[in-house]
Amino acid sequence: MSSVVPALQIIRRLGNGHFGEVFLGKCGVHGDVAVKVLSRKPEHDDATWVVTKEGFLAEAKHLSTASHRNVVQVYGIEDLGTSIRFTMAYCSGGSLQTPYEQGPMTLSRVHKVATDVLIGLGALHGKSMLHRDIKPGNILLDQAGLAKLGDFGLVTDDLLLGYGSAAGYRDHIAFEVWQGANTSVKTDIWALGMTLFRLLHGEAWYVLQNEAPGDIVHEGGLVDRLRWLPHVPKTWRRVIRKMLADDPSARYATTGEVLNAISALPTQPSWETTVTPDLVRWELPAPKRTKVVEWKLHSERRHEWKAWSQPLGAGRVMTLKQSPGVIGRKQVDRELESYFSE
Repeated sequence: MSSVVPALQIIRRLGNGHFGEVFLGKCGVHGDVAVKVLSRKPEHDDATWVVTKEGFLAEAKHLSTASHRNVVQVYGIEDLGTSIRFTMAYCSGGSLQTPYEQGPMTLSRVHKVATDVLIGLGALHGKSMLHRDIKPGNILLDQAGLAKLGDFGLVTDDLLLGYGSAAGYRDHIAFEVWQGANTSVKTDIWALGMTLFRLLHGEAWYVLQNEAPGDIVHEGGLVDRLRWLPHVPKTWRRVIRKMLADDPSARYATTGEVLNAISALPTQPSWETTVTPDLVRWELPAPKRTKVVEWKLHSERRHEWKAWSQPLGAGRVMTLKQSPGVIGRKQVDRELESYFSE
């Protein structure tokens, strides 16, 4: 298959992914484009590489039909012998991997991302296509901040478990797949549920406060073992829990069902959250004063917290509420959840 993108010029390297390198390019028709190069790996013998390459080239016919504002458009795919070159729309806002690594995103921002992604994912499912690799790094933002799904169609059922393990996203593989079932619309919904959980909590919380989800997802009951930041409303938790139900029949059946559930979720208050190993801090700016909550994590069993209001300029700091000294983990969870729900 030859590229439909003429006079392609490679400008600079943007980054690395599990499947290859990504470059910024320019062409006469589409302007700035993203160029992904999937190269033959040293462990591929001739027969393996031929099968792998043929699979990707065959998938190209599907990829080119996925034209939707919430899906990264693939313009062309070239067979370069020992590599395959995908040329697609360039999303100047980058992926959500960076915001995820920086910390929790606000409810309003996650709500918009979820809405955009669900619309795009619904378009893929409507064409009988599965994504199989939904995660922060595969959600990209265009110049206007619109979220788009990228890197769809590169993962197959045959390589999913190995890929998930190598790429560090075993927890995005639905429970039933670990039990031998094939992927489906509902496994994409699982992966999106895990993605939303990650975005609401940020990398530091996800890694420090959860017991290696990727290592225990195959055991079942993962959602009951995840630790939530206390400002995340119960309504959000119920939706994500349903997306992550072990039993596929208890999960949402379609992206439309998830979209309906997401649309009813609150987007305010939009707490700005910072997480470090021993402190979680929330700020809620207002025109004249800012509310601040700090949770000090002295150890697994020793915690304390305090909430106050401080003026933007001169004025008095007002204590709003606080823990009665150092308290245990269950008590601090209860008290903070109660405070944020007031």
